[in-house]
Amino acid sequence: VQLQASGGGLVQAGGSLRLSCVASGRTLSNYVMGWFRQAPGKEREFVAAISWSGNYIHYTDSLKGRFTISRDNAKNTVYLQMNSLRPEDMAVYYCAAGSFVSYASDRYDNWGQGTLVTVSS
Repeated sequence: VQLQASGGGLVQAGGSLRLSCVASGRTLSNYVMGWFRQAPGKEREFVAAISWSGNYIHYTDSLKGRFTISRDNAKNTVYLQMNSLRPEDMAVYYCAAGSFVSYASDRYDNWGQGTLVTVSS
């Protein structure tokens, strides 16, 4: 499956963005989907994951309440709604497809190219 992430951009602190990740090549409903992010000089970190049905969702604790992952299998798309953005949220955000809901990046086999989120203070 090929993944294309979009929706990043420049936003002021406190603002919102919605990232999208569109899958092609195979049906998205076959996969668990995750979002990760990587800030400059830092390791890639887990953001959120959602099961193929959308019934099971897992977030990294520090982002609960501000970020929401969702999916629309009919559109082959997974979303990440990001609210109350902070300068420390600035990173390249990646979507990934795998077989298990996991915070571990090595559990995901397919990755999108990333979309840059910049948050100004």
